[in-house]
Amino acid sequence: MGKRKVTILEPAVEEVARIALYIEGGGLPITAKRFVDDAFAFFESLADERKTHRPCKHPAWKGLGLRCANFRKKYIVSYLDNMDEIVVCEFALQKLLK
Repeated sequence: MGKRKVTILEPAVEEVARIALYIEGGGLPITAKRFVDDAFAFFESLADERKTHRPCKHPAWKGLGLRCANFRKKYIVSYLDNMDEIVVCEFALQKLLK
């Protein structure tokens, strides 16, 4: 029991940065920084092997065998769940996946 290694792929990092830039462009730099910190803390929380999330419903991700977790009710994090590692693949706005 414990934590697994977390690897975050470039598409997820770029999307978090894109959203933070949008927030910062609205005149909220502290909120943008908090969003990035919260997102990466959430990625780290996925390493807890006691938790498991449902398989993704989005057809492209389902075919790859990814699991999905909700972040702040608006975003979806897709990740690959291995025994010794979590690989965060995508970070997307939920309403864009439907």
